[in-house]
Amino acid sequence: MNLLQPYLPQGGISASPYSEAGALSALGLIHANKGGSGDSKTISYLSTALRNAGNNEIVQHGACLGIGLAAMATGNINLYEDLKNILFTDNAVAGEGASLAIGLLLLGQSNTTLAQTSIPDLLNYAHDTEHEKIIRGLALSIAMMVYGKEESADVIIEQLGRDRDPIIRYGSMYAIAMAYCGTGDNSAIRRLLHVAVSDVNDDVRRAAVTCLGFVLFRRYETVPKLVSLLAESFNPHVRYGACLAIGISCVGTAFKDAIDLLQPMLEDPVDFVREGASISLALVLMQISEARSPAVKKFREHLSTIISDKHQTMLTKSGAILATGILDAGGRNVVVSLQSRAGFTKMGGVVGLMLFLQYWYWYPLKLFLSLSFSPTMLIGLNKDFDIPKSFNVKCSAPPSMFAYPKQEEKKEDKREKVVTAVLSTTVKTRAREARKEARKLGRVLSKENSISGASSSLPPPQSLERVHSHLSTTSYLSVEEKRPEVIEEPKKKEREPSSFTLSNPDRLIPSQIPYISIVQEGQRYVPVDHRQIRPTGIVILVDTLVDGPIDDNVSKVELVALGQEEEADPPQPFYWRVGEEED
Repeated sequence: MNLLQPYLPQGGISASPYSEAGALSALGLIHANKGGSGDSKTISYLSTALRNAGNNEIVQHGACLGIGLAAMATGNINLYEDLKNILFTDNAVAGEGASLAIGLLLLGQSNTTLAQTSIPDLLNYAHDTEHEKIIRGLALSIAMMVYGKEESADVIIEQLGRDRDPIIRYGSMYAIAMAYCGTGDNSAIRRLLHVAVSDVNDDVRRAAVTCLGFVLFRRYETVPKLVSLLAESFNPHVRYGACLAIGISCVGTAFKDAIDLLQPMLEDPVDFVREGASISLALVLMQISEARSPAVKKFREHLSTIISDKHQTMLTKSGAILATGILDAGGRNVVVSLQSRAGFTKMGGVVGLMLFLQYWYWYPLKLFLSLSFSPTMLIGLNKDFDIPKSFNVKCSAPPSMFAYPKQEEKKEDKREKVVTAVLSTTVKTRAREARKEARKLGRVLSKENSISGASSSLPPPQSLERVHSHLSTTSYLSVEEKRPEVIEEPKKKEREPSSFTLSNPDRLIPSQIPYISIVQEGQRYVPVDHRQIRPTGIVILVDTLVDGPIDDNVSKVELVALGQEEEADPPQPFYWRVGEEED
C-alpha cells in the first residue's frame, strides 16, 4: 500500500486516471487469492475507490479488477451488486472490468444460489449489449464460475457452445478448460478437437486448440503428438493455438518433442504465430539450464536477434520480449505451475494463466501471469521458525544440470588499423610534382641573386632523385581493420563433480526433486515428517539433539505481525533504451 500510495486516488481527485486505475488493479494483484473472505482491509479500500470514481470509466475498470482479484472466489453478494451496477451502465471499458471481476468473485461457485441466479441474467445481458468487450468479459466470467465442476458444468457449456454469437462460443471453450482442467477427460478433448476443425470463427478455433493444454497439463507427453497435425494447419489461428497448448501443458519440462515442434514455428510466415511460438518455447524452457537442453542457448540468441532487429514486426518483437521476461521470471526462482507439490490443481494459477492469454484483446492482462508463478526453493525452519544453516540436502546430479544461466560478458574487440597501401603510379606522380616545384623555386632564387648582385649564401640545392615505391601495385581503397590473432593454449577442463550439496535456504527447481536426498551423516535436523524423503518448499525441522548444546549457526527470521505490511524499497530510477550500448 505504501509503495502504491503516490499513484492511488487522493481525496477523490482524479489527476491521472490511467495511473490510478493501474495502481488499483496492481493492489488487487498483490492481495489476490488470499483465501477465506480475502483481505478485508484491501477490499474495503477498493470498494471505496470504486464508489468515489464517479463516472470515470478508466478508474472504474481498475477498481473492478482490483476487487475481483482481492475477493477472488469469496462469493460476496454485496460486492457482486456493486459490480453488477457498474456492468449495467453499458460502458465498454468499465463493463469489461466489471464482467471479469464478477467471474473472479464467483470463481468455481456455479452451484451456489448466487451464481445460479446470476448466470441467466448475465447471458441475457450479453445478448442485449452491443459492446464486444462486455460480451467477451461475460463469456469468460461464466467460464470461471464453472471451474473444477466437470460433468456438472456440461449444461452451461452446451448452452454457450450452441450460441450464435462467436464470442459466447469462445467463452464456451474456456468453460471446458476450466471445468475439466487437468482431468484429461476424453469427452472434453473430443469436443475441443471437433470445434477446432469445424467452427467457422477463427477466434473460437484458436481458443479450442489452446484449451487442450489446460485439460491435458498432467499428461503433457501426449500433447505434442495430439496437436502435431494442427500445428501444420493452413489457418494461422489454429497454429497459434497449437503453440500455446504445448506451452501450457509442457511448462518447465524441456520436453524434446515439444521443443522440436515449436522451433520451426519460430520462423512461421505469420507474425502472431511467431509470437505464440516464442512465448510457448519460453514456458517450456523455464528454469532449464544449457547443460540439460542445448536449445536454451540457441533460443536466447534468437530472442536477442529479434529484439535488436529493426525490421521485425511489432508482434514478433512483443513475443520475443515477453519470452525473455518469462525465461528470467523472478530471477529464475519461480516457475509457472498449475498444480501444487501435492498434486492439487492451483485455482489461482489456472485462472491467472487463462486471463494472461486474453492479452490478445487487451495487453495489460499479461500481468495476470504472475498469479501462476510458484517459487522454487527449499527452506528448512526449526521450532522457532528460524533457519538452521547446518541442515543440508544432497543432489545426486552435476551442478551444471540445474545451475543459473551464465551472465553474458561484453566482448571487447581490440582492432588495429593497417596503413593504406599506395599505388606505384601515385608515388611517381608525387615525385614528378615535387621536381616541378623544385625547378620553380630554383628559377626564382636565380632572379633574386642577379638583381642583388650579391653572392648567395644559400646551401647548394639537393639533387633530385626518382622515388620508387616499395609497395605492391595492389589497390586498397579503404582502411582495413585487422583483428590480432591471439593463440591461446587449450585449458584443461576440470572434471565436474557428480553430486553437490544444497544449503539452507537454497534454490530447488521441480526437475531437480528426483535427484535430492537428505544427508544422513552428521545431520542434526531432520524433517518432522520422517516419510518425507525428498523435502521441497518450506520444511519444518526437528532437532535430534534436544538435550544437546544450543545451535548458534542459525539465521534469525524477522517476525511480521498479522496484517503488518512488509514492503521492499522501490528500485532506483533509471533510463533504458533498446539497442544502445553501455558507455
